[in-house]
Amino acid sequence: MKKLKKYFVFAVLSLSSAVFAQNGLSKIQINNQKNLSQASAGDLMSQKSEALSVNPQLANASADYLVTAGDIYQLSFAAGTTPVSYSIQVDSTYAIKIANLATINGEGKTFLQLKKQVEDIVNRNYPMGGVQFLILSPSLFRVVVTGEVVETVEKQVWAMDRVSSLLEENLTGHASTRYVKVTHKNGNTQVCDLFKAKRDGDLSQNPYLRPDDKVEILRFNRKVKIDGAVERPGEYELNDGENFISLLNVYAGGLADRADTSKIELLRVNKINNVSGLKLYPEAAVVEKDMEICDKDEIYIYSYSELKQVVFFEGAIDLTRDEEIDVNAGVSQRKAINFNQDESYDYFIRKNVNLFSSKADLKNAYIIRDNQIIPLNLEKIIYDKEYKSNVTVMNYDILRIPFTQYFVTVAGAVKNPGRYPYIPDRSWEYYVGLAGGFERSKNSFKKISIVDRNNNKFDKKKMIEPETTITAETNSFTYYFNTYAPIVTTALSVVSTTLTVIAVVNNNK
Repeated sequence: MKKLKKYFVFAVLSLSSAVFAQNGLSKIQINNQKNLSQASAGDLMSQKSEALSVNPQLANASADYLVTAGDIYQLSFAAGTTPVSYSIQVDSTYAIKIANLATINGEGKTFLQLKKQVEDIVNRNYPMGGVQFLILSPSLFRVVVTGEVVETVEKQVWAMDRVSSLLEENLTGHASTRYVKVTHKNGNTQVCDLFKAKRDGDLSQNPYLRPDDKVEILRFNRKVKIDGAVERPGEYELNDGENFISLLNVYAGGLADRADTSKIELLRVNKINNVSGLKLYPEAAVVEKDMEICDKDEIYIYSYSELKQVVFFEGAIDLTRDEEIDVNAGVSQRKAINFNQDESYDYFIRKNVNLFSSKADLKNAYIIRDNQIIPLNLEKIIYDKEYKSNVTVMNYDILRIPFTQYFVTVAGAVKNPGRYPYIPDRSWEYYVGLAGGFERSKNSFKKISIVDRNNNKFDKKKMIEPETTITAETNSFTYYFNTYAPIVTTALSVVSTTLTVIAVVNNNK
């Protein structure tokens, strides 16, 4: 019974210590809020936004979280039958007092090391004390960032932030990621290579930040670009003594499949008088001897697949399907298309049928080859699957596809009757205007008749369609009077003269 009672008391005390720990956490949060409320509104917003990444759970669970000045810990245990729970704030001396039992120096220790030491001390004095020791609030502190930055700043961080977290913004165009100098409070310095940390996973090159650290971003020596047939194209910062072989194999990850090392292009702009730079095509022997690389060099290694033969499509082609191009499909375009050796035009055209515009005149396409014109009926190739072309695709052929040209006919009582190019979304007034307008002497009240290409009546309220005929009717009374009046007058004059002659003859009898 005594044992059961003892275990019952222990359980109650453990539960009490947990409750006290929770209450202690609430008190700490309340105190923090009071302190924050005393700050200015701007400081408050800054502290809130900068402290968002602070994570007590991560700090408690991390084996490498270092005890940091400003940390707030919670210690709870049972001293006999009396529950004890209180918070401990670590100051810059790192002297941590464990109740009235001992004082520990926490500097240089991880939290887990400190936790074990605290628990051992309490357990020696209170074997059944149910000790709990945890981080309530990890420290926030500031480090100074100088060097190749837009402006020197003090950044608020915590003990799980690494040096790389300071390089997200505020850097100049000359900032190095290979030479980042960290000076600690004790005067010790370390030059960090963040590329090695990122590429090789060497986290010793990207250490955790500590209070009063000063971080200086140094200036890079050489930064170059490599693109084309390599595994990891990109921009890289080279160390002293590193040249083409290091750039290719270490940084760019080596050659990609089908890389053509006989075709390497180098653009050099550093210390070159020409504004556009100097294009170099180094020979294989120079490359193999570890070609020297200068700052701002750009290297492109071609692939055999890029060097395929091409045909140029010109005219009524539709490039709007290309994500990088946003053009009007009615405008003449040009595009280079790769083809395979000895490929016939029927297979080649069917393979690229989606490139043709809806306005293409497929019947009247033609090939330009060495100043020779070769007609090619694309409509027959596309729609007659049995058709086989006897024309073979040749390198640098130009396949020209004209646009289909539509017209609108304007006839009748207009100044300039004729056929006019069709323009979409135009009314009949537009085309009558092209024809010079109505002949007022012939047409009254702008009376017209419109028929479509099939000679069916067309509603004049609609926009005009291709091959429509617009007829301005001749309906003016004045026109008809002026036209036929002379004839009538002449006829009446003849009749009058005849009657006069007859009358004279009769009188003479």
